Amino acid sequence: MSPKKSKSAPASIFSPELAARFDALVEKYPVKRSALIPMLLYAQDEAGYLSDAVVAEVARRIGITPLEVRNVATYYSMLRFKPVGQFNIQVCTNISCMLRGAYEVYERFREELGVGPDGVTADGLFSLEEVECIGACSWAPAIQVNYDFHDELKPDLVPGIIGAYRQRVEDRAQDPNKDA
Repeated sequence: MSPKKSKSAPASIFSPELAARFDALVEKYPVKRSALIPMLLYAQDEAGYLSDAVVAEVARRIGITPLEVRNVATYYSMLRFKPVGQFNIQVCTNISCMLRGAYEVYERFREELGVGPDGVTADGLFSLEEVECIGACSWAPAIQVNYDFHDELKPDLVPGIIGAYRQRVEDRAQDPNKDA
């Protein structure tokens, strides 16, 4: 007598909550592939970046190849394939932001954080990158820190922005239940 083969899904690398969210997402759309971008964003939020394992599992869940996932993901600057800091600072240097001082803002972040292009601070708290556009042209220059926008920036505002995010970490350390 041969043992019965289980048809259960492979173990997920994601939390049970996120795996359940993915299952609901693929059922929501008539074409599973339509769930790709939300799945990648949620996966990145949980894992920190789109590792090979993340890409492979997302591909498996929607029935496409890992290469197809990467082809879509590389188009979006908010999707990352390498680890970043807890607070990922994206400085827009597209034309509107550039004309209003984005490079000066970017250089001030580099000086304050002590990192080079696409760098991560030694404590892993901050990463810095230059991006093409974050859709805030009317309020240039603008940056995005994770999902927070900061606009109409000047270089002298940079230390305060960094300080506010450092304070969030300190506040969380003192009260882990505090909403960040």
